[in-house]
Formats: sequence, structure tokens, C-alpha cells
Amino acid sequence: MAIWLTKDSKVIVQGITGSEGSKHTRRMLRAGTNVVGGTNPRKAGQYVEFDGTRTPVFASVADAMAQTGADVSVMFVPAAFTKAAMIEAIDAGIPLAVVITEGVPVHDTTAAWAYNLARGARTRIIGPNCPGIASPGASNAGIIPADITGPGRIGLVSKSGTLTYQMMYELRDIGFSTCVGIGGDPVIGTTHIDALAAFQEDPETDAIVMIGEIGGDAEERAAEFIKANVTKPVVAYIAGFTAPPGKTMGHAGAIISGSSGTAEAKKVALEAAGVKVGKTPSETARLMREIMS
Repeated sequence: MAIWLTKDSKVIVQGITGSEGSKHTRRMLRAGTNVVGGTNPRKAGQYVEFDGTRTPVFASVADAMAQTGADVSVMFVPAAFTKAAMIEAIDAGIPLAVVITEGVPVHDTTAAWAYNLARGARTRIIGPNCPGIASPGASNAGIIPADITGPGRIGLVSKSGTLTYQMMYELRDIGFSTCVGIGGDPVIGTTHIDALAAFQEDPETDAIVMIGEIGGDAEERAAEFIKANVTKPVVAYIAGFTAPPGKTMGHAGAIISGSSGTAEAKKVALEAAGVKVGKTPSETARLMREIMS
């Protein structure tokens, strides 16, 4: 079992012929992902070969869906064109769009998200500026390394790509149902709460790791949701305990002002909701290991 991405998912890659798109398509195929095609309007009708696998290129997401039954798109598109790529995927009605690109203007993301909402939010958007989503042993859509953990019964949702990978490695002997990297931009398509709700409903996810970071109030809102709606055990890590106030740290959304948005404030809110919070990734993994044992 997994959330949003399963062994039956049919994946296309927007930007499949570019350097990043082709490199990570090859990695996804090696991981067992069912990549059924890609898009590039200038190269429609051609094929791209990856280690002996011939993958068709289509003019648009709609064409790819019509001819392959694709239900997931992964975007490796330059930041300047990402808004258009997102709108194309939304217009086609693809159920899941994973936006890897970093540096997308917040205004563009906001406009694309509003466009999606106006059309009934038929498309779940993960990202932008994210590593993607991986259901170990089933499918991998994005840039998450496929060989650092196996399938298991822990769900993981994280703002940070590298901390996603570290947590997967720390708990590799237990394994994960699905690992979701939601991205650290100020505006993102899928939130901690979205993933928490999905993991709560997944019968084969027994416990959840949530990784947040300083800035904003997403983690505080997640704490409120957990208190009201999540019965499965949750452990959390908040990156940025030593960050000075008023500084942007790493992700565009990771800015704190006074006591608002600090790691300590988020820790207090989460612990009040019954979440165990580690001060380091390794301590967080230990807390989860205790729960799973």
C-alpha cells in the first residue's frame, strides 16, 4: 500500500529530452517506475532510449495521457516555463503532478495553484522545489534515491530533500510506505496536513515521520490537525534550532521573525499535540524506532 504513487502508476516526464529530465528518467526506470512517456512539443513523435527502453515523446500532457493512460507527471522544466507546464498538466486533468524545479517565482506558483483550484483541484501538485515522491519497492517519481531504503510501514513527509534522504537511510531496516518531499517554498501544492491525512487513511502505514523547518506556521497548523484527526503515532524534526532570528536559512520559506516561526515554537506546538520531537535527525529516528519496536 502507498499514498498517491503506487506500482500501478503510469508516469510521464515533462521535459524528458532535457539534461535533467533524461538523467532522472533513467534513474526512475532503473528504480522500477513505470515511465510510459514524456513531453516536448518540438520532438513529438520521436523516441528517447534509456538503457534499451524506448520511451515515446508526445507534444503535450493531454496527448500522453490519451495514448498511454498516464496518471502522474514529473516536471523537469526550467523555472521560467514551469508555470506553463503546471497549467498544461492541470488542463489535461492529470491526477498527480510532481514539480521538481527550484527557483520558480512564488507569483507563478500562486497563479498555477489558483488556476488548479478554479478547476476543481483535480490535480494534486507536489512541489515545486521538491525531491518528489517515492513508494519504495513500487515506484519513484522525482529525484529521491531509490536504493537507500526498502518498503515498510512508516510514512514520511518532509520539507527538506536532504533530510528526507537522511531519515530514509536512518530507518532503512524498518522501511517506508511512501516518502513525500513537499518542498520548502513559501507556496507549495501539497502540505504536511495533506500527507498526514493520507497516511492516517492508509491501512499499511503504522506511524508517521514529519520533517519541518523554521519559518511560517505550517508546522503549527499541522500540530492542530494531528491533535484533532491523527490517531497514528507521529514523530517530528524541525530543522533550524540554531538559526538566528531575521535570517533566511536555506529554503525561501524558512525565515523567522522574533519568536514567530522558530523551531522551539514549533516543537512546543507539536508536543502539545502528542508528537514526539527530536532535536536531531538521528534522535528523531531513534524515537520512531522505539515506536516501531
